[in-house]
Amino acid sequence: METNVPIVFYDGDCGFCNRSVAFVLKHDKTKSISFAPLQSESTVNLFKDRGWDAPDLSTFYFLENGDLSEKSTAALKVAKYFSFPQSISRIGWVIPRFIRDWFYDGIAKRRQRLSKGYCVMPNLEDRKRFL
Repeated sequence: METNVPIVFYDGDCGFCNRSVAFVLKHDKTKSISFAPLQSESTVNLFKDRGWDAPDLSTFYFLENGDLSEKSTAALKVAKYFSFPQSISRIGWVIPRFIRDWFYDGIAKRRQRLSKGYCVMPNLEDRKRFL
């Protein structure tokens, strides 16, 4: 797996997570973010090879410049790639991490109920961004 590009790791079986991937695909102004499901063998191997804890399916991860972020911090780091007006979400940095992650955990617990059975159907150009 190529790790010199920013990568979003997501639960490939979660409708809410797939909708989040579709949102990032649509609003990534740089078109540089790649995507990998947490369940993939390459993701599991990458986490193991780097000495990171096994990926938690309820957690959103973002790898950028060798640094792995999770939960709300990962989401805010992804937001810097967004075009306006979605980029305004970066204002979330002013909220302390423990509060951001408390909200994140609440959504993560309910993610399966929030959106059922949604599959990202990327166009030919975007398919290259899935690892």
